[in-house]
Amino acid sequence: MKKIFSVLTLLSFLLLIGSTAFAESASTRIKDITKIQGVRSNQLMGYGLVMGLPGTGDSDKITQTINATISVLRNFGITVDNSNWKAKNVAAVMVTATLPPFAREGDVIDITVSAMGDAKSIQGGTLIQTPLVAADGEVYAVAQGPVSTGGFIAGSGGNTAQKNFPTVGTTPNGAIIERTVEDDIGTRGQLSLSLSNADFTTASRVAAAINELYPGAAQAANAGRVDVMIPGYFRVNVVDFIASIEELEVLPDNIAKIVVNERTGTIVMGGNVTVDECAITQGGLSIRVTRDNDVTQPNPFSYGTTIVTSNTDTEATEQLSNSIVMSPTANINDIVGALNAVGATPRDCISILQAMKAAGAIHATLEII
Repeated sequence: MKKIFSVLTLLSFLLLIGSTAFAESASTRIKDITKIQGVRSNQLMGYGLVMGLPGTGDSDKITQTINATISVLRNFGITVDNSNWKAKNVAAVMVTATLPPFAREGDVIDITVSAMGDAKSIQGGTLIQTPLVAADGEVYAVAQGPVSTGGFIAGSGGNTAQKNFPTVGTTPNGAIIERTVEDDIGTRGQLSLSLSNADFTTASRVAAAINELYPGAAQAANAGRVDVMIPGYFRVNVVDFIASIEELEVLPDNIAKIVVNERTGTIVMGGNVTVDECAITQGGLSIRVTRDNDVTQPNPFSYGTTIVTSNTDTEATEQLSNSIVMSPTANINDIVGALNAVGATPRDCISILQAMKAAGAIHATLEII
């Protein structure tokens, strides 16, 4: 019963896809399938200290934490003896953040705080002022604030309980941007659009849609990039020009693809999958071994003993193979109908599709994840 239910569930899902696969594809805005080159995020990183921990910080073995803490105190004119310093309430951490495009000075961003040493938890601690640098070594933000871990560790005497990861936390709006990454979009009178999925047909259609509104402005450089010249009357108002082309609608094109997840038995097929003439056969051999125990009792008042005998019976059943022949130029509906006809389970469907691809009968990219 479970097998029948799983087959019906899979086939219902595939039939749903097949019923809409060959309908006219919905037009998509250019802004949903492209991005403007130069509009990007930047990664920031810094080394800092989380203080105020209830004895869950780094141990005395982590000398870097002790040295960093003493260095902070010396900046305030406080002299500390290294040999007598205990750092259990302090943890050395790495602070990471992402600087979004068009962020300006004074804006705030989220940060992630990760313990570096042997601290057990940074829950409840406070990150002290930490400069965040980019790959060029320049400081672009400064982080500080209480750390929220979303987890905990508790217990004593060898019995502990832990939830999530208390050595990694976040601080929403924990960093203030100190430097802006300058944007040079359109300063040379042109810009480039990068396609999310490189495709020659889609790139050509994007260029054609732009040229229809601004004749001769766009040219597809390759499958993943469309170069656009900014008209002279938009040179001082690049934002409005970009907004006007982002709202243009195009019909994106994709290669025929079948995605198979072997772990879950999920199969997703694109609507433009076709196959050549082929035959599919599905069947199997089932072997069942049973054992019965017979008991032989002696006659009453005799000196016999009870005897137990084991009878083993082996039964082999070969299921009838189901075959179906598919005609050339078959589409997604034909594939679904074929799998339905042979009574394939989700695992059988995966094997059948792999065999069809190996035989060269299916015209699609088979991607296994």
